[in-house]
Amino acid sequence: MSDPTGIRISDFNYHLPADRIAQFPLKERDSSKLLIHHQDHISEDIFSNVAEYLPENSLLVFNDTKVIRARIYFSTPTGARVEIFCLEPVSPGPEIQAAFHQTGASTWKCLVGNLKRWKTGILVNEIIHDGSLNRLYVERVSTDEEGNCLIAFHWDPPSKSFAEILELAGLIPLPPYIHRQTESSDDERYQTIYAAHDGSVAAPTAGLHFTGPLMEKIVQKGIDCEKVTLHVGIGTFRPVSTKQIGDHVMHHEKLVVSRKTIECLLKNLNRPVFAVGTTSARTLESLYWFGVRLIREGSGMPEVIPQWYPYQPEHADAIPVKHSLEVLLHHLEQNHLDEYSGETQLMIVPGYSFKILSGLITNFHMPQSTLLLLVAALVGESWKKAYSYALSNGFRFLSYGDSCIFFIPGK
Repeated sequence: MSDPTGIRISDFNYHLPADRIAQFPLKERDSSKLLIHHQDHISEDIFSNVAEYLPENSLLVFNDTKVIRARIYFSTPTGARVEIFCLEPVSPGPEIQAAFHQTGASTWKCLVGNLKRWKTGILVNEIIHDGSLNRLYVERVSTDEEGNCLIAFHWDPPSKSFAEILELAGLIPLPPYIHRQTESSDDERYQTIYAAHDGSVAAPTAGLHFTGPLMEKIVQKGIDCEKVTLHVGIGTFRPVSTKQIGDHVMHHEKLVVSRKTIECLLKNLNRPVFAVGTTSARTLESLYWFGVRLIREGSGMPEVIPQWYPYQPEHADAIPVKHSLEVLLHHLEQNHLDEYSGETQLMIVPGYSFKILSGLITNFHMPQSTLLLLVAALVGESWKKAYSYALSNGFRFLSYGDSCIFFIPGK
């Protein structure tokens, strides 16, 4: 792969009028519009017909992460409103599922809104539930150079898990470009119907369009479905603020892929693989690079895929996907593991060579975002044609907006 670090982010800009950013979901999940981009040809349909555009022998991969109620509000003694936005657990450990099962107390890295009005002291949020009083206390431990705060939580009754406390005290964190308060309907609509594993602070939004009947239609066509887990972090909303992409630091996200899914990928190497969402795409491609790291470095399980790892000169002679996945599977079997877990910082930009993916179902993304760069890596300059069509034909953009399906040329 060529060196991508000189790519200018200004080349991935477009004008997105505010009134094209969907503020609410449509009444029916699968009634959104669908843009089909295939071999540089563009057409449109309704999302409920997406199965018609997928080859019969396709493999469809979903991200089954679940959005947590990461936004919690507190009041200071002077009446100021302070927002705590949970990002990731720190103590007693970084493992996210363990953190949600933690009882009594926990420490998280958080964003804090209106921090200047919270000088010192402990804030408390009181919630009455089923006739019982629950209290959540927060104390600021420290603040890092990036403005993230280390927040110590403890709660009464201490027998409750942190997940139970968040369910009572927290709100679903809608993206910053949705300019309204969270409503009760968002509890359901900002989750996919197959969400299973707590851990995301943003939804894998391409999956929001799927319904039970649509999933049945997909299976009836002979399309197999697999799930991976990537917990979406707040970094997904951070715009690229550098002129050249090489100066942008990509966020880390935690992923988990089961042995069963890796076995399925290995058995179906000759079938088209479609990712539902950019998070599923990053997970699948990262899976390949985890195998490559095991092969090239010959050590224990790699913990992370650095953002520029695939673009290093030594990877010009590509390791076959089959070999990479076989090594991963062998590693799991040797260590009696049922799943592969790690973190990815992988940044997919134009010039990237996709190893597993054949296509992508996704929403429309922000200008000058890493997600738009991923789409451009898929289809090249014709992303501009697709987005221009969408803007000219009434498509709704971003998380609660419409969808598109891109086919990688030649795959």
